Amino acid sequence: MTAYPASRINAIDVLRGIVMIIMALDHTRDFFHITAFTDDPLNLETTTIPLYFTRWITHFCAPVFLFLSGTSAFLSSQNKSKEAASAFLIKRGLWLVLIEITVITFGLTFNPFYNFIFFQVIWAIGWSMVLLGLFLRFSYRAILITGLLLFFGHNLTNHLPLPTEGPASNLLKILLTASGTILRIDDQHFIGVFYAILPWTGAMFAGYAFGNIYALDFTSAKRRQILLLLGGGLVLLFIVLRMVNHYGDPVPRKIYPDTTRTILSFLNTTKYPPSLMYLCMTIGPGILILGLLENVRAAWTNVVSVYGRVPLFYFVFHFYLIHVLCMVFFFATGHTLSQASDPNSPFLFRPANFGYGLPVVYLVWFCVVIVLYRPCKRYSEYKLSHKKWWLSYV
Repeated sequence: MTAYPASRINAIDVLRGIVMIIMALDHTRDFFHITAFTDDPLNLETTTIPLYFTRWITHFCAPVFLFLSGTSAFLSSQNKSKEAASAFLIKRGLWLVLIEITVITFGLTFNPFYNFIFFQVIWAIGWSMVLLGLFLRFSYRAILITGLLLFFGHNLTNHLPLPTEGPASNLLKILLTASGTILRIDDQHFIGVFYAILPWTGAMFAGYAFGNIYALDFTSAKRRQILLLLGGGLVLLFIVLRMVNHYGDPVPRKIYPDTTRTILSFLNTTKYPPSLMYLCMTIGPGILILGLLENVRAAWTNVVSVYGRVPLFYFVFHFYLIHVLCMVFFFATGHTLSQASDPNSPFLFRPANFGYGLPVVYLVWFCVVIVLYRPCKRYSEYKLSHKKWWLSYV
């Protein structure tokens, strides 16, 4: 049975905790910022520097989390038979899809009739996990090759004529090209496909293959060197691709009369679906941070790692907490129950014209993170002291 030193796992938990904390900022902005429903914070014609980077920094969350999910799958599979590891990933993946459709959608909307269902990051993680479980029945090499093809090659679809109507078009959107795609179920029910599955699967497969770096035959110094070289290489690839401005993102960078907007355009890569440049820009620094955290033990890492050890627990409850706080602000500012539903917003108690400036957003975000620390810590301790089968699914 292979065992992994706590320091290695700790570095992953700390990085995951960092992205979980930052992720809450983006979702707090969605519920509390005045222009969250009326303008794009990355719109260079209307944004401000603080608003732009409030959104941009959260770009790191989903890709780093998908990547680390693959790494964690590799580490946990080392202590299981291939069949057991495969079965677990498939079951947990399907469970995550169900959680996305039911628990998380309700946390976002507070709508018991599910008129709008979200297919977002947990949906993408779930299906990626199912595919990883299936590929695990073949070989590590199959996962590596498939992951690299999806990671580096999925933007080829930007240069191909694809169907724009009918079932084939909808399937392609779900698998490859979704960018805020709305699918109609009936006159009252719709699905928002925001995360195309396969580009994110590439990130998870790459993360699984990356997990081999944490095998015991690597010394800490050697592993740190590899992490810094690999992370730096992805960052360099991003810069080169962005400079060439041809392959790797469907939206080329622009040159503006002022330097500031030119730099912001350089950094403004495509998340929906995640482009190659976007993945390199985010996962590259994530791997660099893993290298820097290799042997770090400090009070702040102990705190941050708490969130990283119970990511699904944190993810689900932070949505409910943010939405409840939004309801409190909604009624406290004189709104009535008759105003809870807005045709321009899928979230009840969050009208499209409701919200505040960035100082309030940051204050609410800070409170959300602080409030969730104790429940996350207690649940993490409970998981460590109990070995019940269902704990691996939550």
